[in-house]
Amino acid sequence: MASSNNVTPTNCSWWPISAMDEDGKIADGEESEEPAAEPKPFSKDRLVLYHWTQSFSSQKVRLVINEKGLLCEERDVSLPLTEQKEPWFMRLNLGEEVPVLIHGDTIVSDYNQIIEHLETNFVGETVAQLIPDADSKPLYERVQQYRELLDGLPMDAYTHGCILHPELTTDSMIPKYATAEIRRHLVNAAAELMKLDHEEPQLTEPYLSKQKKLMAKILDHDNVNNLKKILGDLAMVLDQVEAELEKRKLEYEGQKCELWLCGPEFTLADICLGATLHKLKFLGLSKKYWEDGSRPNLQSFFVRVQKRYAFRKVLGDIHTTLLSAVLPNAFRMVKKKPPSFFGASFLMGSLGGMGYFAYWFLKKKYM
Repeated sequence: MASSNNVTPTNCSWWPISAMDEDGKIADGEESEEPAAEPKPFSKDRLVLYHWTQSFSSQKVRLVINEKGLLCEERDVSLPLTEQKEPWFMRLNLGEEVPVLIHGDTIVSDYNQIIEHLETNFVGETVAQLIPDADSKPLYERVQQYRELLDGLPMDAYTHGCILHPELTTDSMIPKYATAEIRRHLVNAAAELMKLDHEEPQLTEPYLSKQKKLMAKILDHDNVNNLKKILGDLAMVLDQVEAELEKRKLEYEGQKCELWLCGPEFTLADICLGATLHKLKFLGLSKKYWEDGSRPNLQSFFVRVQKRYAFRKVLGDIHTTLLSAVLPNAFRMVKKKPPSFFGASFLMGSLGGMGYFAYWFLKKKYM
């Protein structure tokens, strides 16, 4: 499981918790009258996931964990509050990216390696197998084919592009003020990276690397012609998925079984597809790609996958997706000193967004 940004400490009794009150950590400026508690013993099977609720990779890992029925502690790493750039998190992953999984004393900080780790280490009759055995060649190859195809979609480009160019979307769940806000945030984030580079000189290389990637993303994702091109490529991918779902209907015609992308068994390919469709609907692209009746198999799949317990638990009601991300950040900013480039404007924007979404959701659902 080794990789350039994976770390396996010899002693994981230290626990890199963020600015939360859990596990006995004391907030800055506070004093404790009681002696510090002894570190908790960590079971070799204990699972802890560092994630952010709106991170696409985090969502898929959480879906895998819940579909397999595993017990896992979740630690929220707020990307809007740039907690992924704090030194405590960078000790886990110098790439400053979520998710990161800790299993006993093993740290895995790559999305694909986390999936493989979970599938390899958690098996048995009571644990769902999401990747077929390699000796089941046709099914195994089909699952891997669609896993790679769907994971290869540039979801961050869709997300930023649809926020910056809302004219290409329909019924997006993102409020209109987010367009100006994300432009301001991206510019300020670049300045903050430079500031942190001076404050943490030992982390110079990863900070500068992140800054270059950020600026490249700003230029690329704000290019409307490029956005139209990748959305056209997305249509071809969804055509392929629609055709594959039609094959399953013909292959199992007359049989009483629930059909998924690769067969009657729910697999990792279905998690990737379900998470992808959920994100596209959130961005305001569902009417363009399947709700217009052009891809009925895709529409049927999306309706069924949303009813699964793991999807309801992890992704929740799509109309309150952004609200569930904004609310914790707003209150966490009150509890700790906010980053200088956010300050009161982010808090007010967050609270305003909460009010907007509460009104919008109630109006859409009950009026």
